[in-house]
This record gives sequence, structure tokens and C-alpha cells, in this order.
Amino acid sequence: MKRHVPGPWSNPQVYLLPNLMTAGNLACGFSAVVTIFEGMGDVDGGAKDFYLAIFLILGACFFDALDGRLARIKGQESMFGREFDSLADIVSFGIAPALLVMDIVLSSFDNRLGWTIAFVYLLCGGMRLARFNCLAQEAADHPEREVSREFVGFPIPAAAGLIASLTIFILWLNEGDTEIGGWRYVLLALMILLAFMMLSEFRYPSFKAMNWKTRRSMVWFFVAVLVLVCAVNFVEFVPLGIFLSYFIYGLIRPWISRRWRKEIEEGLDEDFEPEIVHDEDDESVA
Repeated sequence: MKRHVPGPWSNPQVYLLPNLMTAGNLACGFSAVVTIFEGMGDVDGGAKDFYLAIFLILGACFFDALDGRLARIKGQESMFGREFDSLADIVSFGIAPALLVMDIVLSSFDNRLGWTIAFVYLLCGGMRLARFNCLAQEAADHPEREVSREFVGFPIPAAAGLIASLTIFILWLNEGDTEIGGWRYVLLALMILLAFMMLSEFRYPSFKAMNWKTRRSMVWFFVAVLVLVCAVNFVEFVPLGIFLSYFIYGLIRPWISRRWRKEIEEGLDEDFEPEIVHDEDDESVA
């Protein structure tokens, strides 16, 4: 009897650190869903539960930003990591925001309308992730082609972050009251708009080409730390400004000059000259 020898495809590469970040993303998403369900049964509107769910969704955005960066930095990108990330994303950035808005906003409308709009957002988010995986696999199958550093359509983590940050901003304006009045129409329109944008052909930068060797690195580092500190201390409106700016940037990006786009997305410094280091064999390397 011929002995079965497993092929290389039977043991996918599982890198610990990037996938640990993805697991953190999934944990935040699952916890957000559980928290939203607990808030649904709260007689006082479940404001505290909704706040916690929003923070968990934003926390999932943080973990999602880390897993891809770590994988690229350490050269640990894999098909397993990409698929695992998509499965986590559909929970954290698809199901959780849809349930959040459906309960805190769309419950004021007909239940069928609320369910439909929330499902359309979830459906478009799932299709957005499927398209991303198809494009990534096509790039892997044709390594001779130039790899795109852009997202086609609005990324679903940014869509969830925009929904969560706008919701916490509205709750802050209403002093925690979940009866948000006319604001529910804004979130209703946002859900429909984001569903369209995720499947659109608008291109958003992924910032994969950021040049950390440029002289502007110190400036970018300072700005990043400052934004992070402000986002933590002023969580009511700073995250909304970040996600909204990214959303608008993709809309106006085609009309921005190529030089400005490179400076924003890649941090290029045309005057940068690589330092020449001489080794023991007197061979110069950059």
C-alpha cells in the first residue's frame, strides 16, 4: 500500500506574532458582539455596554493595524495569515458594527428596514474582503507584476472605525443618552454610503511604501505619537477626525498632485542620499 506523504500545502505557515495580533483583533470583535447583546437587554438603554463595544471595535482596529505591519517587517506574510485576518475582520468590522448601529440607531425604524441596512453593510464588507483576498492571491501567482500599494474600495477596518468613532461622538454630544434623535439619520446614511464605498473603485493608500529612511522620519514619528496621545485623551472626537480624514482623502486623492501624494503616502525625501558604509573588504553597501 502506497503511503500518503502530505504535500507542502497541508502544513500552512503559521507565524506566532502576527497571528497573535489577529487573534487579539478577533477577541475584541467577539467581545464587542457579546457586549452589544448584553446592552440590548438593559432597561436603561445599555449606554455603558455600547461605550465598551465601541472601544472594543477601536481596539480591534489597533490590532488589525499591527498584524500586517509586523508580518511585513519580519517577512512573515503567509496565505494562512491573510485568510485568518479576513475571518477576524468580518467579525470585528462587519458583524459588530452592524449590530451596534442596528440596535442603537435602526431600532427606531421598522425592524425589517434596520435588519436590511445592517445586512447590506455586512454583505458589502464580506465581499470587500473576498475581493481583497482574490487580488492578493492574483499578485502572489504573478510575482513578475508590480505589486499595488493601494486598497481598491474603502477598507472595512476603516469603515468600522468611522462608524464606531462617529457613534461615540454622538453619544458624547448627547451626554450618554442613546436616544440620539436626528443623528440616527446620519448613521443610517453613513451605513449605506460605506457599503457602497467598500465595493467602489476608489483607491485608498495602504502606506506600505512609507520610507522610514527619509529625513522626515523623525517628523512622522512625532506626529504619530502626538496623534496617538490625542486619540487616547480625546477619544470623543479625535478618532472621528482620523477616520473621516482618511475617508475624504480617498475621495479627493485623484485630484491631488503626484508629488503631494508621494509625500503623504510614502514620506519620500528626494534629497536623501543613502549613507555609504565600507566593510572590511572595502565593498560599499547602502
